[in-house]
Amino acid sequence: MSPIQFASVAFVCIMASAIGGVLLRTRLPEHHVSGDSKDVIKLSIALVATMSALVLALLFASTRTSFERTSALVSRLTADITELDRVLKHYGPEAQPVRNALRAEIQPMIDSIWREQAIARGVKLDEAKSPEEEVLFMLQDLQPNSPRQRALQARALQVSSDLAQTQLALFAQPTDSISNTFLIVLIVWLMFIFGIFSISAPPNPTLFIVIAICILSASAAFYLILELGLPFGGLMQLSEEPLRNALK
Repeated sequence: MSPIQFASVAFVCIMASAIGGVLLRTRLPEHHVSGDSKDVIKLSIALVATMSALVLALLFASTRTSFERTSALVSRLTADITELDRVLKHYGPEAQPVRNALRAEIQPMIDSIWREQAIARGVKLDEAKSPEEEVLFMLQDLQPNSPRQRALQARALQVSSDLAQTQLALFAQPTDSISNTFLIVLIVWLMFIFGIFSISAPPNPTLFIVIAICILSASAAFYLILELGLPFGGLMQLSEEPLRNALK
């Protein structure tokens, strides 16, 4: 289920609980929602609301941190590719075939990271080898003729190794690290909160508009959390342009 679909389901469920609260109030005796009962209801709803707000804040902070960490890995990958090309340029004309191979591997590397977009374009991903393997083999086959070239080859091999590690770290990122059960429990809490809100006061247009806006805001929070959990898909995905333009 996509983030916007999940947020829509959350909105419908919470709104249904609010409407149910309005209908339930018309059937409850007045003393059930007034006096000491009303005070107990307020304290109970305050507890659940505090827990829900805390969990939402922790979820957002966690997914935001994960999103920023993934963004940093993409930036590091771009920097490693740029540095590797620069080292090979200083190596000399003998490294030109390696530089050409590096440029040729940029698009397959992008496709291996932004897999959903690649599959949507009909690209067949080669699982047999990682995009940087050919470049690594060519680096190992270079025959340096001077201490300077040996130092540059060693640096190129180190950068290529860092490049492979960064790419493996990106592959290790889970596509959806948030448990659906966890989110469902949070939705149930919010349904309880807004249902009690509707019971606590006689229905009127102002009350309905305020509750609807609050429910929309809570649903938008689910959307943002789930979108941040998909750094390579959805509307808030990381851009591939810096990596694509690294060697231009």
